[in-house]
Amino acid sequence: MTVPSVLDVRGLTKTFPGTTALDAVDLEVRAGEIHALVGQNGSGKSTLIKVLAGYHTPDPGSEIRLAGESLSHSTGAGRDRLRFVHQDLGLVLELSAVDNLALRSEFLTSAGRIRWRAQVARTHELLADFAVDLDVHAPLAAATPVQRTVVAIAAALAGWEGGTGVLVLDEPTAVLPPGEAEHLIEIVRAVRARGTSILYVSHRLDEVLALADRVTVLRGGRVVATRPTAGLGPDTLAALMAGADVDVDYRAGLPSAAGNPIALTARDVRARHLDGVSLELREGEVLGIAGLPGSGAAEVVPVLAGAVSGADGEIGLGSATAVHVSRASRLNLPIVPSDRLRDAVLPSMSVAENLTISILGRLRRGPELSHRRERSAVARWMADVRVQAASDRAGISTLSGGNQQKVVFARCLARDPRVLLLSDPTAGVDPAARQAIYELVAERARAGLAVIVASADVGDLLALCSRVLVLGDGHVLRELAGDDLTEHALIRAMEETGQR
Repeated sequence: MTVPSVLDVRGLTKTFPGTTALDAVDLEVRAGEIHALVGQNGSGKSTLIKVLAGYHTPDPGSEIRLAGESLSHSTGAGRDRLRFVHQDLGLVLELSAVDNLALRSEFLTSAGRIRWRAQVARTHELLADFAVDLDVHAPLAAATPVQRTVVAIAAALAGWEGGTGVLVLDEPTAVLPPGEAEHLIEIVRAVRARGTSILYVSHRLDEVLALADRVTVLRGGRVVATRPTAGLGPDTLAALMAGADVDVDYRAGLPSAAGNPIALTARDVRARHLDGVSLELREGEVLGIAGLPGSGAAEVVPVLAGAVSGADGEIGLGSATAVHVSRASRLNLPIVPSDRLRDAVLPSMSVAENLTISILGRLRRGPELSHRRERSAVARWMADVRVQAASDRAGISTLSGGNQQKVVFARCLARDPRVLLLSDPTAGVDPAARQAIYELVAERARAGLAVIVASADVGDLLALCSRVLVLGDGHVLRELAGDDLTEHALIRAMEETGQR
């Protein structure tokens, strides 16, 4: 029996000046199917999604059909058959679920006034199928990442009967810890069970293989394979994405740093989700910070960097006198933040400007910037971290996510720090870029750099760390190191500490 197509893309091409982003792409999503779309950063996934969303107009000759009807970019015909949940969820975190869902669909009114009771009932109705315990009146800033994602999915599906269109989910689990990622995957399965077809974009190959019926691989703007996921392994899928073998089980294998000099000490650190955290970091060590949402794990790195107002506690480098965490920004503790687009990348500037903005004082000759010194520094660091770009003057927004992340790394390393702070360092990057970042961090650690990695992705912690602190309820409740640091042990420790 032939399963009918809901989304049928044929010969989709999109060119920009000097670049072919999509080259005759064919993609079919069948009725009731979860179809994964994977590829390295820069492979064309984002361009394809933007074409489907109507942000980009495809080149002449491209064809997109939804349930047999041509999708018109000029009139918007058929557009309602496609709904999107982007990686940036598009929610207003200061507002409640009630307000966010109303903003995305409509406010229920009568005689010019909002019918709040009916609006609340409508919100509960939209969220009823998703099995999340959410205070619909509280600001979404207080919700967990998976609760916010569920609100975004509910908003996308509001007023739409599934089965005749496609829900596009773009990296929905990118920064979710294992337990919440598994919960969201079950929610995605439940959405499919309602008859909705799903185009699922993710860099997490294990969940792609567990969730999707078929997968399409993009490389260099072209489709290199469309295959059933049954019998397909992560190594094969990663190799299709990269065009070469990628070690999806990479381990840095750094030795214990127990006898090395202390690089950083933090004592009795307190913040919104931290209740007296203390730690020591040694030279050449990569120390991991793990924990479920609300445990305080995600707050450790920004607090140590001096980026959280109202925090308390002391922090010191080596044998130097400790200072209050509010003065941590004076200690040269560069941070690679979890959201590079919001907190690190300067989108209107070039690669060179993004890289050197942290060291402009060193590049001056007298009162003016020395362009010779700037060019020399940029060339050195682009080579050291292996940034791939058309030139150092190219806009950073033209780079893939992995290469943007490398530029942020280079900006931090150019400051010659003794300690580097990383928060979700591989969020939203493909397997090849992920391995390159791991190798970069491990190389620097072997040279003596001390690194703290806080990540919702246990793969980051297992790949890089020789020791991991597991937080729960604002405290360090478990430490795993050496042979005790395994995937099973780490996930179990996070879940156990999260239940305290």
